[in-house]
Amino acid sequence: MAAKLRKGDKVIVLAGKDKGKQGEILSVDPSAGKAKVQGVNIAIRHQAQTQQSQGGRIPTEMPIQLSNLALVDPKEGGATRVGFKVVDGKKVRFAKKSGEVING
Repeated sequence: MAAKLRKGDKVIVLAGKDKGKQGEILSVDPSAGKAKVQGVNIAIRHQAQTQQSQGGRIPTEMPIQLSNLALVDPKEGGATRVGFKVVDGKKVRFAKKSGEVING
């Protein structure tokens, strides 16, 4: 199945403790159906001190379910669903709300 959300996309969180927050996708794990979003689902991880790093409590983005994310419409700004269509013989993603083609 084609990836509706990809690394670098601007998304909005639809459910959970960070509902309404927006951020950019840092990484996607298609097999688990999860993605890491910048500034969303932050957890504190304890890092032991080493010769290279200071250590301490490090805030880290944790994965969030793809079903709880929606693409931000490039034209209108709200959450939108993603569709696929063929333009000039090339399959591209588009925002269903405004019809705008997404990086393609």
